[in-house]
Amino acid sequence: ILTSVSYSLLFAAQRHVLTYMEDAVSQLLENREDISQYGIARFFTEYFNSVRQGTHILFREFSFVQATPHNRASFLRTFWRCFRTVGKNGGKYSSICYYLLTAQEYHCLLQLLCPDFPMELTQKAARIVLMDDAMDCLMSFSDFLFAFQIQFYYSEFLESVAAIYQDLLAGKNPNTVIVPTSSSGQHRQRQPPNDCNPLEGVEASLFYQCLESLCDRSKYSCPPSALVKEMLSNVQRMTFYGFLMALAKDQGINRALGALPDKGDLFLDPAMDQEIEKLVAQVSGLSVSGPASSTADTANIPVRNSPRINSPWKPLHHRRKMDAESEGSNEETDSSEN
Repeated sequence: ILTSVSYSLLFAAQRHVLTYMEDAVSQLLENREDISQYGIARFFTEYFNSVRQGTHILFREFSFVQATPHNRASFLRTFWRCFRTVGKNGGKYSSICYYLLTAQEYHCLLQLLCPDFPMELTQKAARIVLMDDAMDCLMSFSDFLFAFQIQFYYSEFLESVAAIYQDLLAGKNPNTVIVPTSSSGQHRQRQPPNDCNPLEGVEASLFYQCLESLCDRSKYSCPPSALVKEMLSNVQRMTFYGFLMALAKDQGINRALGALPDKGDLFLDPAMDQEIEKLVAQVSGLSVSGPASSTADTANIPVRNSPRINSPWKPLHHRRKMDAESEGSNEETDSSEN
């Protein structure tokens, strides 16, 4: 078993191999009856291949999705690949202004991949874009995605930044770096810093000194300190949400994180487009096929998809019913599922 998955294990962050081993064993025990049919070695091989490919986070609980940096990056990449067409083709309000959705609607998309994804993180990401509490305002896919990346991947870091910023606003020089120890969805509630007044903010150089100390001591993921220093060296004062927005817009930080493409390439995914084109061509070919199609061709139609497709599939479905009654397809199933 170890031989067959060794290369996949090397791909994962070495500090978190134990996390994946524990999860794999847990899933093995939960599904041991099904797994026994094709062997434990194959299960571990496929599990760690999914970790390597980044598909292991699909439909998993939030505690697992945010458990490691690799899991977070995989979730971000999956969210982008699954829903980039929302931004490319326009959202719910595309007839008025293109590519826009509300925070609640983006949260619904997140929950399609992780059912218990906390609304709090979505709201924090939206607040980076909107800079206020108007959660019903519309956001572009790209604005939300890059803000969400910063908030989700660096959640513990940002929690500490908020504490440091509040201390600096109060005239304190925080000598002790506050490092959260709980999961990002369970931090103690903090009143977000008020950036309504444009004259507010803290001295950028002092702010950076505190952040540099935070990055040195924190055991959680932090943005590259050199990029943060460059960002803060261009201004005299910085507000909290101004800092978060700068992080979200910085393409150097985006490249260092490595989960998303540059903003200019956000709607480009040739590999996924090629797969979609193949599926569209397949469906188009099936939809124009008539009852004269051969049984061998119709046997390739996925049974679970046929009830969800409208009239072009019906004749093929009935023919499949006659040729393969063991599949269990019938008109009552069609009506019940629709």
